Amino acid sequence: MSTLPDSRTEEDGSAVVRVLSYNVRSLRDDRAALARVIRACAPDLVLVQEAPRFFRWRKAAERLARATGLVYVTGGATAAGPMILSTLRAHVERTEDILLPRTPGLHRRGFATAVVRIGRARLGVLSCHLSLAGRERYVQAGLLLERVAALGVPYAVAGGDLNDRPDGRSFRRLAGALTDARAAQPWGGEFTSTPVDPHQRIDAVFTTAGIDVLGCGVPLPLPGVHEADLRAASDHLPVLAALRVPADA
Repeated sequence: MSTLPDSRTEEDGSAVVRVLSYNVRSLRDDRAALARVIRACAPDLVLVQEAPRFFRWRKAAERLARATGLVYVTGGATAAGPMILSTLRAHVERTEDILLPRTPGLHRRGFATAVVRIGRARLGVLSCHLSLAGRERYVQAGLLLERVAALGVPYAVAGGDLNDRPDGRSFRRLAGALTDARAAQPWGGEFTSTPVDPHQRIDAVFTTAGIDVLGCGVPLPLPGVHEADLRAASDHLPVLAALRVPADA
């Protein structure tokens, strides 16, 4: 697929939704470049990892939202890093930030979650950043699946920095229960780490059954997304997916 569908509402009430997953490295890099990349992707939902979570983190989140033409939904320090932003197209029904069990000596992890309506489509959303430690990461993958089910909606999308490759145990655990959007409909670039030397896919978007994946990958082919900005914006490349979400029955 050479082009990625734009956001729209179909005649049957289903919604074509653009979802961007992006590890922003606590906004420690070129924020202007980051904003340009996000704007060029024209996402309805942004699943952020490594959002600011210390001093004045809410102000930093608000500045990122303003710079990208989005609004803050949930997450940040309250989820130990994952965060969700959206356009005004998304009507937020509810949110919940979850802190995962802490392993002594390791960074605290969490999930940012929400349920939104876009047109007549209702969608659960989860942003995650899984552990660097293999055993803890595998447990967190299981908790992610439980949390997606607990959202209580027929359709959901989860995305984030998995710190695992497609052949890893945790990645395979997720892909065994959910649809790996990149594998289902490849578009754009494959590898997300690192921007200077892309050689591994450790960031991904997953969907539940019934969502039609229209394309997913690193948004290299998009007009307005420039390699220099991708290199300057973060130490990860973003993953952009276009999804068709059925109308709520």
